[in-house]
Amino acid sequence: MVNHTSMVGKMHLVDTLLQLDVNIIRLFSPEHGFRGEADAGEKVSDNIDSKTQLPVISLYGNHKKPTTEDLKDVDIVLFDLQDVGVRFYTYISTLSYVMEACAERGIPLIVLDRPNPHMNYLDGPVLDPKISSFVGLHPVPVVYGMTIGEYATMVNEESWLKNEVKCELNIIPCKNLYRNSYYKIPISPSPNLPNMKSILLYPSLCFFEPTVVSVGRGTDHQFQQIGYPDYKNHGYSFTPMPNRGAKDPKYNGKMCYGEYLGDQTLGALNDAHQLNLNWLYQYYQNSELHEQFFTNPEFFDKLAGTDELRKQLLDGKSIDEIKRSWRAGLENFKPLRFKYLMYQIEDEE
Repeated sequence: MVNHTSMVGKMHLVDTLLQLDVNIIRLFSPEHGFRGEADAGEKVSDNIDSKTQLPVISLYGNHKKPTTEDLKDVDIVLFDLQDVGVRFYTYISTLSYVMEACAERGIPLIVLDRPNPHMNYLDGPVLDPKISSFVGLHPVPVVYGMTIGEYATMVNEESWLKNEVKCELNIIPCKNLYRNSYYKIPISPSPNLPNMKSILLYPSLCFFEPTVVSVGRGTDHQFQQIGYPDYKNHGYSFTPMPNRGAKDPKYNGKMCYGEYLGDQTLGALNDAHQLNLNWLYQYYQNSELHEQFFTNPEFFDKLAGTDELRKQLLDGKSIDEIKRSWRAGLENFKPLRFKYLMYQIEDEE
């Protein structure tokens, strides 16, 4: 289970294993495909990898979980994807489905752990199981503060897989990783998260996706700028156009007015360890559209993991009131998360 981020130094994991004479039966790929170039939500068909001639099975769209045929002749599954530590980033949902399929067939799963740039804090509402979906399967906050290996162990031990099956799970931990160390992801994990600025802003800005506001898809600053054509402040503008990862972006060819946020991410946002609601609140208030602000209310609720955030905005709740409503869920999640942490905070002395 790999994509373009599954690198061992300068060589892809698949090539490394083939050089070691490991018998790879087939490859599985997540959202965005094996090469990581497909749009968000784009259907990726099964294919043959041109370099290795191995079959690639896409685990996205209607085929999210490996079937008996997919796992035929497989003795062990290896999972290696660079996660970004945000609940609605779909690689952890793919992980859960792969774990489930392996558990049902008695196939061991090895997860190669990787650092998570959001691994040292928790924020956002905890998902309501009634709103479970591919952008949020399990009852965790938007930012859950765990590596993908820690998360896999929690899912397994808390019996969150279908029918409470247990996967024979093996986590290969990272060496010399501390929770409070800054980690720069060396390869863009998906087309619209091109750099660390976008990755650090992603938990706060993804809420704009099902609203009238563009997050810059179709530009060179995806998830680093926000705006829409009717925004009143014309001090900053951008025009979405088709590009890699956005074949038909929101407001294609139309000038959007708003603001660039990339300058404030690596400092203030990352140091604060928090999900920033100021931008969502500001644009909702300034839109004068209110209910029309949400172009897809159902999907907004799925991203939030609850319908409360949307209702709170509609009811005129303040940012402080909204954040206070998350506290009980976050406090309840803390001891659960703590049981599965593999990496400690580095002693600064």
